[in-house]
Amino acid sequence: MLGPVARISNQLGRNVMLKSIRHGSHGGIPGENLPFGINNRARLTWNFFWFVGSGISAPFLITLFQINKSNS
Repeated sequence: MLGPVARISNQLGRNVMLKSIRHGSHGGIPGENLPFGINNRARLTWNFFWFVGSGISAPFLITLFQINKSNS
């Protein structure tokens, strides 16, 4: 029973990928679909630390703000 369903699913998946590659995507180029450039290694590292650092530090900064607000 799963044989025909799997075959149809496989064909549909191939058709979608084929159309995607034909109409806009060049496929297989690393970093092509990213919203930032990966060619400049120093800038990529800086952006990574900024993005991750802001996410990690946010709860601590919010807690510090709330503690200072309650002491005032």
